[in-house]
Amino acid sequence: MTGPTKQTWTRKVLGTTARMILTVSFIGIAGFAVVMGVGLLSDRARAVPEPEAARPLPVHVQTIEMKQGYTTPRHFTGQIEARANVSLSFELGGRIVSLSVDEGDSVVAGQEIARLDTDLLDAEATRLSASRGAVAAQLSSAEARLTRAIELQRQGFTSQARLDDALAARDELTNRIAEIDAALKSVQINLEKSVIYAPFDGQVGMQNVDAAETIQAGQPIVRIMETSAPELRVGLPLDIAADDLRSVEISLGGTLHPAKLSRIRPDIDPITRTRTALFSLEKPGNLLFGQSASLVLRSDIKAQGAWVPVDALQSGEGSVWTLMLVVEDRLQPAAVEILHIEDQRAYVRGTFEQGSVFVTTGAHRVVPGQSVSVLTQEG
Repeated sequence: MTGPTKQTWTRKVLGTTARMILTVSFIGIAGFAVVMGVGLLSDRARAVPEPEAARPLPVHVQTIEMKQGYTTPRHFTGQIEARANVSLSFELGGRIVSLSVDEGDSVVAGQEIARLDTDLLDAEATRLSASRGAVAAQLSSAEARLTRAIELQRQGFTSQARLDDALAARDELTNRIAEIDAALKSVQINLEKSVIYAPFDGQVGMQNVDAAETIQAGQPIVRIMETSAPELRVGLPLDIAADDLRSVEISLGGTLHPAKLSRIRPDIDPITRTRTALFSLEKPGNLLFGQSASLVLRSDIKAQGAWVPVDALQSGEGSVWTLMLVVEDRLQPAAVEILHIEDQRAYVRGTFEQGSVFVTTGAHRVVPGQSVSVLTQEG
């Protein structure tokens, strides 16, 4: 090996040895740092206090009370209407001289509503009365002549023919008076029909004419609606028996009113295929005719279960819901099925028993197995 080559090889060996020494030194320093760091972290961890156990969640609970069934309401929409709703008109034509009511006015039975001009009828009655007086005078004279003819015929001073003539004259005048009396009665009837009176207590609806108008016979004048006994007209399915309708309730504007079956029609509506029933309201209050209302018919359903608040239920898969039971201060789920819901409560059946205690509110913020404490208990 020559001198330069030997020096180069020596430098390479020395460089490699130096690098190895540096690497081992760094590894030793790093290992020492790791050991010291772990020790410091362990000391700090031991210095931190252990966390306290989670406190039981305070909840409101209720005791389950088993029932053998529930009542479900069925609603049928109908319309409020007057028991009597009539359009008044005159049987005669003529000019209206008086119209005593306006739309919306209250009327009582027998109150005058409208009156026709009766000048021609009054004149006809005067003429017939005068004619009757004249015929009555003639009849008095004829009866006197008949009396004399009978006496003369009895004495033999007159013939039978003259007696028959006197009798015929008397009978003719008697019949003429009867005819005039009938004509006077006809005029009196027409005078009475020239005034319209309210047939019952109620209110005026639509007014079709005004005073001073000339109308024809039968033309509508005003409409009168009886307000003392409003009724609900509603179509009912054929499977509902009349005996189930004797005492029901009517929902109107969110308020329930007691009602009774007034009458039910024997036929079927050809369009809706329902039977029409009418119910009278026992305490009508302030109702508007034409207003919509619902007949509430309650049916008893036999099914063992219990009533629980809707807020006590957790949604599950399909038709299965969860009710959180409290067993030894911990929550235990019970699978339930909802049978009926009304007024923020549900009638359910499921894996619970009489006397079980369940969480009534906030079911969405609890989980099975969670520790709880009872704040209040109902039932």
